[in-house]
Amino acid sequence: MRSTMGLRSPATSTCRRGSRDTYQYWGPYMAERGYAGFTISYRLSKPGQKTYPEAVHDVRAAVQFMRASTKEFRLDPARFVLWGNSAGAQLAALVALAGDSPLFVGGYPQDPHASVPTDVKVLIGTYGIYELVGQWRQSQIGNPGDNLVESYLGCSPMQDRRRYFEASPLSHAVIANNKTAVYLSWGTEDDVVDHRSQSLEFLLALKQSNFNVRSCVVPGAPHYWLSDPLDEPMSHSGFLAPRLLRFLAERL
Repeated sequence: MRSTMGLRSPATSTCRRGSRDTYQYWGPYMAERGYAGFTISYRLSKPGQKTYPEAVHDVRAAVQFMRASTKEFRLDPARFVLWGNSAGAQLAALVALAGDSPLFVGGYPQDPHASVPTDVKVLIGTYGIYELVGQWRQSQIGNPGDNLVESYLGCSPMQDRRRYFEASPLSHAVIANNKTAVYLSWGTEDDVVDHRSQSLEFLLALKQSNFNVRSCVVPGAPHYWLSDPLDEPMSHSGFLAPRLLRFLAERL
């Protein structure tokens, strides 16, 4: 039996763009080491058109399909991993930590797999967004007049702070959810997502709630580096790869 990794496509801070090519090098690399990989498609936001919680529903449905298809694809249902980067990490983390909570169930009631649980053994987050009020502030600076987080959620924090709280993976980093192991990675030169208010705060909350969590800080890495070839000199992905593999070998 092999483990499966739900490899997420990358996106901007509101899931406005994405490409499966992000994992074009990771797919073969992981397959050679016994991991089956699948990319997940989810709806992307457009200006004036919110996609929360609909994008979460899309990711849940993909995980449910894969969990219901373990015999067909020769997968081990006890060894599922969900991996997301950038805004994809926000979606992956919500599903991994709170996918079966009342907040997110029922998105596709007619789906034949709608009752399949969405729990996974490991969550991987790479230069992710985990606290949405903080990212809303960042977007106010970088995208004046078109706040990407506000577009994704369909409101500002001043209109509905609860929605921002519920959509933030950090809010779900609680003891009741700590059966999922977590691996976080980010670069020191990220100018799109502030790793101090996002990855570091999420890491602290996970540790406080007794998650099995480990981190990998990639020196000099900006945002959007996961698509780097792993075998290039000074590759940021190449720096992450052996460290991530050790964690997976321990936790799966």
